[in-house]
Amino acid sequence: MAQPFDVVIVGGGPGGYAAALHGALAGLKIAVVEKDKVGGTCLHRGCIPAKEFLETASVYRTVVGAHEFGIAATADGGRPVLDFSQSQARKQKVVNQLWRGLQGLMKKRGITTVAGTGTLGPGHVVTVEGDGESIELVGENVILASGSVPRTIGGFDVDGTVVMTSDEILALDHLPASVAVIGGGAIGCEFASMLADLGARVTILEVLPKLLPGCDADVVEVVARSFKKRGIGVRTGVAVHGHKPSEQGTTVLFGEGEELVVDAVVMSVGRRPLSDNLGLAGTAVQVDERGYVRVDPYMRTGEAGVFAVGDLVATPALAHVGFAEGVLVIDQILGDEVIPVDYSRVPWCIYCHPEVAFAGYSEEAARQAGYDVVTKKDPYGGNGRALIVGESEGLVKVIAEKGADGRAGRILGVHMVGPWVTEQLGQGYLAVNWEATVDEVAHFIQPHPTLSEAFGETVLALTGRGLHVG
Repeated sequence: MAQPFDVVIVGGGPGGYAAALHGALAGLKIAVVEKDKVGGTCLHRGCIPAKEFLETASVYRTVVGAHEFGIAATADGGRPVLDFSQSQARKQKVVNQLWRGLQGLMKKRGITTVAGTGTLGPGHVVTVEGDGESIELVGENVILASGSVPRTIGGFDVDGTVVMTSDEILALDHLPASVAVIGGGAIGCEFASMLADLGARVTILEVLPKLLPGCDADVVEVVARSFKKRGIGVRTGVAVHGHKPSEQGTTVLFGEGEELVVDAVVMSVGRRPLSDNLGLAGTAVQVDERGYVRVDPYMRTGEAGVFAVGDLVATPALAHVGFAEGVLVIDQILGDEVIPVDYSRVPWCIYCHPEVAFAGYSEEAARQAGYDVVTKKDPYGGNGRALIVGESEGLVKVIAEKGADGRAGRILGVHMVGPWVTEQLGQGYLAVNWEATVDEVAHFIQPHPTLSEAFGETVLALTGRGLHVG
């Protein structure tokens, strides 16, 4: 007989475990089916390990530049030595600590975790296959949260040594000397930045006309300029056609008959939803031609009482979006009044160097949406804290709706590129999400000297009363 639960969740990644933790606090009886480890891609093969390595790159970059502060990082003035196996060990220590903490929290809240692969059939029955056994769970409600896996492209079979995805590169104990990064989006730029800072020769190959599609053009320009200065090759508007492996690496074929000889290739062309093994026969759950489960704004599928969240649906593939969607579903199950996630205003963070963070419309997108806009940019070159920490590259850009009187009104978008902007976006996101005007935000008192005061300075300038920004 199938074990009954209030909610059965298929997948223990951010969307799944957020729903489980939130629902358990409200007293719901919850089961989470996970074939690997709770925490999902984000914790084990994505956000956390990738950012840990990016922090390794940041520390290395700091040591290399320590002489600017009057500190001799090495006795002979040479470059510091990188032991990447130690970096790998530290990464795993961070991941394991977070994983054990998550497991403990789920156990403390009475959540049942079932190891195996879950498939959904009629009547909300989830069949779990694992370790040669099969059990059935039945949920009054079911949440599908099976996540995603890296995409690849034809002609590049992943072998984990020469051709890698984010999964394989995060498991390396040494770095290749030269790398072709296929894809210049967020994931590609993060890996390119990290690898270059740690000494690899890196070339990005991007089929679209510019890096970081969807980001504001002024932000992309800063990143591209920084990459060029640091020796990262960037080729945009070129397609890759395959590669020719050799004993010591491979030759990547791209563009119009061009070739690039490298030790390794990192595929960073996005992720695809992992919906193949969900079963779904005999249910009204629908999957589109790209593999995404179809949902309405409340994350409801075509089957009553069955929801889908996270990378499994065609919403921004961000862990915090999965968190929000999981909470949204549980609140509905509890009978609370809910508001769908506004995906046009979610915060985005990209952890390359320099960092990128934004919320709301870019200038181009705002104009395409029909807004008459006013914009203002404030470079970090005039920010005292940025100069103190030696990271003055970047800017803050605010896009506001132009009022009938010609003055800047509602804030439509906040875009940042520069030092620690991923930690500074909070007040910009709040301004966009609450539809605040520049006059309202200009009343915020900004602590000085801070990096975050650049946002306040930019908004103040939009009122026509800028202190340091014209």
